[in-house]
Amino acid sequence: MLKKTFGTFAFPAAFSGSVLIFSLLTWWCGIFRLPVQLGIVPFIALAVINLYRRQYTFRELKTEWRWEVLFLLCFFLMLDVRFVNPTISYAEKFMDHGFLASVIRNPVVPPLDPWFSGGTLNVYYYFGYWILGSIAILSGVPSNIAFNLSLPTIFALAAVNLYAIGSLLMDRFRWLPLLTLFIPNPSFIWQLIQGKMLGTALWDSTRTIANTINEYPLFSFVWGDVHAHVISIFNQAFLIFLLVFAYKRWESSDGRTKMTVGFLTAISLGSMPLINTWDVLIYAPVTVITGLLILRRVWKNSGRRSVVVYLVAVPAIAILSFLPFYLELQTHTGGAGIVHTPSDPVEFILVNGFFIALLAVFLAKDFLKYPWLLIVIVPFFIAGYPAAAIALIPTVYLLRRIVIDKQVDFSSVLAMFGLAILILCELIYLKDNMGETYFRMNTVFKAYIPAWIMLGISSFSFAGTWLSRRIPVLPSRLAGTLIILVFSVLFVLPFAISYNADYGTGTLDGLAYLGTTHPGDAAAVGFLRNLTGSEIIVEAENGDYSYYSRISSFTGIPGIIGQPFHEFMWRGDDTGWFATRLADIRAIYEQPDKTIPLMKKYNATLLYVGVSERQRYDVNITAGPNLEKIYSSEGTDIYRIVQPYVNQT
Repeated sequence: MLKKTFGTFAFPAAFSGSVLIFSLLTWWCGIFRLPVQLGIVPFIALAVINLYRRQYTFRELKTEWRWEVLFLLCFFLMLDVRFVNPTISYAEKFMDHGFLASVIRNPVVPPLDPWFSGGTLNVYYYFGYWILGSIAILSGVPSNIAFNLSLPTIFALAAVNLYAIGSLLMDRFRWLPLLTLFIPNPSFIWQLIQGKMLGTALWDSTRTIANTINEYPLFSFVWGDVHAHVISIFNQAFLIFLLVFAYKRWESSDGRTKMTVGFLTAISLGSMPLINTWDVLIYAPVTVITGLLILRRVWKNSGRRSVVVYLVAVPAIAILSFLPFYLELQTHTGGAGIVHTPSDPVEFILVNGFFIALLAVFLAKDFLKYPWLLIVIVPFFIAGYPAAAIALIPTVYLLRRIVIDKQVDFSSVLAMFGLAILILCELIYLKDNMGETYFRMNTVFKAYIPAWIMLGISSFSFAGTWLSRRIPVLPSRLAGTLIILVFSVLFVLPFAISYNADYGTGTLDGLAYLGTTHPGDAAAVGFLRNLTGSEIIVEAENGDYSYYSRISSFTGIPGIIGQPFHEFMWRGDDTGWFATRLADIRAIYEQPDKTIPLMKKYNATLLYVGVSERQRYDVNITAGPNLEKIYSSEGTDIYRIVQPYVNQT
């Protein structure tokens, strides 16, 4: 279907486009409580129609082999990484798997919150987990395996999009934007020079700017959290691909092509608030400005009407496609503040210096020719924002090229957007519940990934253009040999470097390690995962980022409360639920006369008593006519409320 609109770029457009459209269809199925498998029906119908019309030919598939090979190479490369470090055992992995398991267990919209019985995930941007969960449901893959297939899928989709962007921006070295996913920040190199171990250096490189998180794609994928900001990477790259395609091909495109590009842009942009809401604050302006740049270019010919339609239709379709999400969303954060403690300039350079240095090299002649432009940065230094001043230097010269020299190439525009993000993060932040010390942690955390992607694409595009003028074309056999050598080294690295934090390895089952470390839980989780129907479970809680709240996380069965600070950040505490739920769980375990009434208060059907519960509480639970023991093995007991409830009074 896309061949008539995207031509040679139909294959890369189909990868991410199909995933987003399929997920949108299954999401609407979830709203109306229909089987999510129905989302595949339009794709089967299209496949049958195209087979009947003989649209698929071996000759054509052979010419597009590079897209399939790139996807598979990157997929198995990241699968390699997950194979040696698969465990759902630390950081945000409990949360990520809990959300994924909830979607797979009960695919309704909004999904049930596994850490807040009676609540749903309308307090969080959950669509990334819906995308991965709906694919898992369709393929029949359980959540503990799907968890470790998720990042390889995201990584491979992002790689295809980046290569497509490189192919649009450059005639040669079109693979260079792929390095955006593979390179560390300068801080990582500095940490190694200081003598730190690899794992420590990797972690510390993302905590370089004081009281912030400054992740980059390589760390995020290796670290292994299937978190919203990581899932969003493929869609960010896809939207940039669509914008570059529109910018480069608008005048030569027919109405059908413009309509298709606009529709996919709307679906990509519209899904951003649902995958990682922070992204839309960045990419909505990028989309609008790209449209305005096209409009400026075609203003004097008949093409301007189609651009105006594009600018109006894209946001309208984006909002309407996901309207129920906006109507259901409940957020307890918002508003902006002025940054009172900006980044140390050295720390800022250790995080962003590589791309800023590359841009400085390509702008060196402009620096020498127009040194007086540097006066613009003086007020920022005087006001105490030196990091913003550093990022402003290449920004000013890129802006001069665009405004004065009329050199409006998309690489420069993308670089300006990336630099603008860095500057704005030094000046303003979005308020949340992280407290005074970490007041801008989330702003930097969520904004730096888009900045990295934009600066990576633009910097490597400049580099590719520069290299193509100076390096001759390599013989195809030599180029092929180099590619094989590079990927061979990359495939070996995960096995050569130990970074699994002493957890299990050598499997794609993220819960396999439980058999050794928590055998009682391992067997009980297996039992619970096989239960069907609507259940709510009582289990121990003990703060965040610990082994507690693990049963709801591993099964997707909602608990009364899990990892409470997460829930506090999302929900606030207007009703006083925080203290109440924690106290009620303790009472359920320790006060037999309150066990049944409090379970019924939360509609809980199951009561879990394992090693963690006995360590956390003075457990006093006995089976009776209203509470039967349905499971007992290796020190773990599971009880179920008897229905109908027997009133003993």
